[in-house]
Amino acid sequence: MKTAVSTAKNTSWSLIFADFKEITKARLAISVVFSSLAGYFLGAWEVELSAIVLLAFGGYCMVGASNAYNQVIERDLDALMNRTRNRPIPSGRMSVNKAMFIAVVLTLLGIITLYILNPKTAMFGAISIFLYTSCYTPLKTKTPLAVFVGAFPGAIPFMLGWVAATDDFGIEPGTLFMIQFFWQFPHFWALGWMLDEDYKKGGFKMLPTGKKDKGTALQIIMYTIWMLIISVIPVFGFTGRLQLSIPAAIIVFLMGMVMLIFAFKLFEKRDNKSARQLMLASVSYITLMQVVYVADKFLIIPWI
Repeated sequence: MKTAVSTAKNTSWSLIFADFKEITKARLAISVVFSSLAGYFLGAWEVELSAIVLLAFGGYCMVGASNAYNQVIERDLDALMNRTRNRPIPSGRMSVNKAMFIAVVLTLLGIITLYILNPKTAMFGAISIFLYTSCYTPLKTKTPLAVFVGAFPGAIPFMLGWVAATDDFGIEPGTLFMIQFFWQFPHFWALGWMLDEDYKKGGFKMLPTGKKDKGTALQIIMYTIWMLIISVIPVFGFTGRLQLSIPAAIIVFLMGMVMLIFAFKLFEKRDNKSARQLMLASVSYITLMQVVYVADKFLIIPWI
C-alpha cells in the first residue's frame, strides 16, 4: 500500500515538474540563460561564481515569467493550434490563477535576484518582461511587425550578461545586443515558415509579407547578412573591450556563411524542409558564435 501511495506521489510530482517546465518553456529559458552567461564571461574582469549563479537563476526566472504570462494571455489561441493545444492551461492541467501565481512569483524572484547583481541588470530584465508580454504578445495577431518588436526583448539576454558583469551599458553590450537582434529575424521567420499553417489557426501573423514567398525569403537573406556583418565587427577594434581575433572572426564569418547559404536555399526552394534547415542552422550559429567569442577572449586574445 505504501509503495502504491509513494509511486502515486512521485508520479504527481513528476507531472507538476513537467508542467512547470512547459509553462516556463525550460529549453528556451536555458538557451537564454546560456546567452546571458556568455555575455557575462565576455564582460567580466574576474569571473565570480556567486554572480554566475545569481545571473543564471534570475535570468531563468525572468524568461520563465515572460513565457508564463504569454501562455496565460494566449491560452484560447493555444487551444486552436496543434503544437500548443497540449500546453498546461489549454489542456486543463493548470488553472489560469496558478499560472499567474507562477508568473508573478518568478517575476519578483527574478528582479530581486538580478538587482542583487546591480540595478541596471534588474532594469533590463524588467524591460524585457514588459516588452515581451505587453507589446510583442498582443501584436502577434495584429501585424507581422510583432517579430520586430519581439526582437528587442529577445536581444537583451546576450548584453544582459555584460551589464551584470560591469554595471555599465556602452558600445560593448550594445554590439552584443545588435548581434542577437538581427539573428532573430532569420531564426523566427524560418520557424514561422515551418509553422505557418498552424500559426494561422491561432490568427498569428509571423511572416513579414504574410506569405511563404520570395519576399519573405529575401528579407531573411538581408537580415542574415546584417547579422553576419555585425558579428565580425569587433575584429576591427572599435567596440571597446569587446574584441575578436582574426582567427575567431574567420570562424564566426564562415558559420554565418553557412546560415546564409541555407537562407538562399530557402529563397530558391521555398519549402518547409529548407526552412527547417535554416532554423536549425540559426540555433547552431547563435550557440557556437557565443562559444567562439568566449573561447577567443580566454584562449586566443591573451596570446596575441
